Amino acid sequence: MSVGIVGYGAYIPKFRISVDEISRVWKADPETIRNGLLVEEKSVPDKDEDTITISVEAGKNALLRAGINPQDVGAVYIGSESHPYTVKPSGTVVADALNLGPELMVADFEFACKAGTAAIQCCFALVKSGEIKYGLAIGADCAQSKPGDALEYTAAAGGAAYIIGKDPLAILEGTYSYTTDTSDFWRREGADYPSHGARFTGKPAYFKHVTASTNELLNKLSMKPSDFSHVVFHMPNGKFPLKAAKLLGISKEQLELGMVVTKIGNCYSGSSLLGLSRILDHAKPGERILLTSYGSGAGSDSFSFLVTDKILERVNLAKKTDFYIDRKENIDYGTYVRLRKKLKGG
Repeated sequence: MSVGIVGYGAYIPKFRISVDEISRVWKADPETIRNGLLVEEKSVPDKDEDTITISVEAGKNALLRAGINPQDVGAVYIGSESHPYTVKPSGTVVADALNLGPELMVADFEFACKAGTAAIQCCFALVKSGEIKYGLAIGADCAQSKPGDALEYTAAAGGAAYIIGKDPLAILEGTYSYTTDTSDFWRREGADYPSHGARFTGKPAYFKHVTASTNELLNKLSMKPSDFSHVVFHMPNGKFPLKAAKLLGISKEQLELGMVVTKIGNCYSGSSLLGLSRILDHAKPGERILLTSYGSGAGSDSFSFLVTDKILERVNLAKKTDFYIDRKENIDYGTYVRLRKKLKGG
């Protein structure tokens, strides 16, 4: 029997801060920022929200759509670069909150913004081998950004969860990874905020890995871009995925549904997975979806999914991604700074 996604779910905090509000504080031109990033606003976690709470909410929605016994989940892997604890897994808290285990494999994954897709690959391999019945893979983040840095306009919060198993609503037809040691973005132990290589993050980092991984998957499966109804790439901003698509011969129409970055910013490990969840909310049986993530450091994971008839009976069993996108409350910069604990005492 085919292996793939049997359930999925999203979660995005309700607070938003606009590009205009951030620009006002730093006396920047908001029009220039919007045109440069193609982002209008970003999601902001409340004071009691973090990677764990986001993972729990997304996981609940995934379990609702899967309609399975939580005790049948044999592995939980959470990909994030903002785990609340330096030493203590997020996965154990999430597993207890979702009534999983204790006969359960648990691990927290890190690979910048592609840790969530790495989790999907591991769950897929374990289910396919027969080692477990179902695996839960989550990509979630409350992204950090230095005040005044370019990242502050896009670093957002949110995540998506995927239950991998047999009898799927989307068959995972194949996956491919492309990885090199390219240090375009990093945060050292003890540092409050990440650093980045500015324009270096583009051509030798994001574009090299996204295009290489995508092309190699297409070669592996003997497919071409036109075989896919929908495509989603990692979205550090609104321009990068559009440029990657152009390089690969993919149309704006194929990208349209998955481009959540323009509405909620870059949710890091949750970025491409939230794009995928929104696509699945609207997908029809027989459609193919191409997903390529990107994680600084650097690497990309590519996937081909084939949507099955199961999507029709499962899609409406949980809140859709647009529910969380549309459910929003705008805040000012002062509230944002307080919620994100950006004020440091002397």
